[in-house]
Amino acid sequence: MTVSNVINGKSARVSAETVERVRRIIDERGYVPSASARSLAANQSRLVGLLVPAATEDSLAISPHNIAIIGQIERRLRKRGYHLLLRGVSDTSEIGEALRSWSLDGAVLLGFLDEEVTGLRRRVIGATPVLAVDSYSANPLTTGVRSDDFTGARLAAAHLLSLGHRRIVFAGPSFTDVGVVHERFLGFQKAFEESGLSTADCPVETLNTTHENGVALGRRLLDAHPDATAVFATADILAIGIIEGMLEAGVGVPDRVSVVGFDDLDISAYITPKLTTIAQDIVGKATHAVDRLLALVEGGERPADPLVLDVRLVTRNSTAPPR
Repeated sequence: MTVSNVINGKSARVSAETVERVRRIIDERGYVPSASARSLAANQSRLVGLLVPAATEDSLAISPHNIAIIGQIERRLRKRGYHLLLRGVSDTSEIGEALRSWSLDGAVLLGFLDEEVTGLRRRVIGATPVLAVDSYSANPLTTGVRSDDFTGARLAAAHLLSLGHRRIVFAGPSFTDVGVVHERFLGFQKAFEESGLSTADCPVETLNTTHENGVALGRRLLDAHPDATAVFATADILAIGIIEGMLEAGVGVPDRVSVVGFDDLDISAYITPKLTTIAQDIVGKATHAVDRLLALVEGGERPADPLVLDVRLVTRNSTAPPR
């Protein structure tokens, strides 16, 4: 009992001499308390699952933006005394298996489609608290944290319009009537509406969010859209690829075409030209996601609405007035 009290910081009634003796023996023997034993005693695993889609059997579908979030989520969980279990799932039916197999205290869903989050049922997730990042799902079994995608895209388009651009290519993945890309498209349209303009002459390029797809689009951009003077890409990694492809094709950025991204990844400030982009609060998103989830784990009430974080325009060298 005395040793246990010292290990757990309850040494008020233990003499200083005994405390020092116990700590010396701990150091000499390299003793580390058993996390599993503590979990059994507290009926908590102290494990939080971070579930992401598995692109194939050999890889996970994790974007550079989500990689940054994962690092910040792990950091926050560690600070709160929890451990992270990263797990790829090829189908949402595997979510329940992951929750039960590892006795997770809670789970964060990252990178799933809104319809996948909406389709989760009580029989799948049981009583385990679940939080979805960047989701517009209204599933009452989950809570969420996301960025203000609508405002971010509106800021991006408004910036290009203020420079004098009118024929702006919208580049991003295909989208339905709900979700991150849909909100960004609506924000893009809103900026035109607020300027008394129409997006009727603005081409939409639909492509998966990869650097390689961006490069391919950049190479053929002016062949497909010779009147275009700017591009708004829904992710930095796509925008960076578009810039690379255009430079390979001899198209100047921003001399001939301006480019705006979305995310403000670290690499955006290191490429040439430096990327004008919409900055998401990645640290804030991860911190709020963890804190919201652990509030549920520790018995709090489920919030009725998702937490929406502010975004901001970061102006760099990839945008200029059209020539």
